[in-house]
Amino acid sequence: MNKEEIREKVLSLAREAAEVAGVLVDEVEILGHPGNMTVRVIIDSEQGITIDDCERVSRQLEALLDIEDPIEGSYNLEVSSPGLDRPLRRLEDFIRFKGRLARVITRQRIDNQTFFVGRIEDVREDGQIVLRLKKGTVSIPYSEISKARLEIEI
Repeated sequence: MNKEEIREKVLSLAREAAEVAGVLVDEVEILGHPGNMTVRVIIDSEQGITIDDCERVSRQLEALLDIEDPIEGSYNLEVSSPGLDRPLRRLEDFIRFKGRLARVITRQRIDNQTFFVGRIEDVREDGQIVLRLKKGTVSIPYSEISKARLEIEI
C-alpha cells in the first residue's frame, strides 16, 4: 500500500476508535517511510480533548491496527488534540470557531497584504471569511487561504 492508501485505512480505523471514545477524528497524517513511520492522529470534540481521551483512542486504535495490520514494519502511533492554536483546515472550522481570533495567510494579496490577524466575524454562503481587524473588516475568499489557525487568547 502507498501512503495515501495507508492513510485512508488508518483514518477509517481511527474513526471507529474515536466513535467508541465519543470524540471525532480531525486529521490523520502518515510521516516517514515503510519500516519507520509515524502515524499521527488528531482528535477533537466540542468539549475539548483530555489526556484520557487520547489514551482511550490510542489503545482502541492500536488494537484495530494490530488486527487489520495495514502498516508494513514498525511505526509510532501518536494521538493528540489539535491544541489551543489549532489549524483551521476546512470551511466548517471557520464556522465552528466564529467569534474567535485567527491568523490567516493568503495566497494572493488582499488589501495589499497576505497576513491577517482578526476575529472571525462571519462565514458567508459564497465562501467568504469575514475577519474583524483593528481597522475595520476584510473579506477573504476561502479559496485564497493558504494557512490559517486560531490565535491563543489569554
